[in-house]
Amino acid sequence: MTVTSAPDHRSKSAVAPLHVIITGGSSGIGAAIADVYAERGANISLIARTASALADKKRVLEERFAARNQHFRVETADVRDWPAIGEAVARCEHELGPCDILIVSSGIVDPAPFDVIPADRFNGQIETNLLGSANAVRAVFAGMRQRRRGRILMIGSGAGLIGLFGYTAYCASKAGLIGFAEALRQEARPHGISVSICLPPDTDTPQLAMERRVRPSEASAIIGAAPAWSAGAIARVAIRGLDRGKAVTHPGLQIKFLAYSRSVLAPLLRHWFDRRIAGVMRGKAEGDPH
Repeated sequence: MTVTSAPDHRSKSAVAPLHVIITGGSSGIGAAIADVYAERGANISLIARTASALADKKRVLEERFAARNQHFRVETADVRDWPAIGEAVARCEHELGPCDILIVSSGIVDPAPFDVIPADRFNGQIETNLLGSANAVRAVFAGMRQRRRGRILMIGSGAGLIGLFGYTAYCASKAGLIGFAEALRQEARPHGISVSICLPPDTDTPQLAMERRVRPSEASAIIGAAPAWSAGAIARVAIRGLDRGKAVTHPGLQIKFLAYSRSVLAPLLRHWFDRRIAGVMRGKAEGDPH
């Protein structure tokens, strides 16, 4: 599929509002990022899989910012489907002008041990979190390069920095996303495009609530029970990093410490993780439900 650059229908007589396209924008961090940019006066396009959730978010934005001359558009598409996401982005650009900022926030997590999780559930995380992110970027990149301007923000995860029991697919997908963002940044920078990735810790979203219900006990033992960040707090940190041109943003001291020290910490963490996991397994073998 070929996606052509959209004509810029925005007025040239005044500074035009930014057009921000957000995948995974109907809930969680993506929805919180939409709130921040709407506060700044941007036009917002939201893309996600669930039409009802998109409609609800659009209605909230329209009611909240009714007094402003802003536009909010929604498109239903799955980022794994390249033709669908490409066409959705093209329609958004046709209506609201070229994409100034792309936020890649679509993602799924489905924890289970590798020998238990079916192939389709494993592959689905790779396809959504990594390949789907690439599809979203592909839909805007040529236009940004032609205009020699644009910003791209990807929402990764602290889980991309280290392996976690039961998260083989998720950790692989988020580690791959870090590599993708870094390589893309090198390719994009000479063309006036900035690329940033944010690596949040656990964030209070509907997805986290579902994840915690099925999280293996071995994973809970090593992840711990630290309070989750709010989606709004992550949104503000991620956008501040993008505004400042940071290649990587690490919300919180734990993620920052892990990122900067993992080459030294990794052996110690692996040893500690292994002991915690072994303890949980011994408890299971002895019939301890905890």
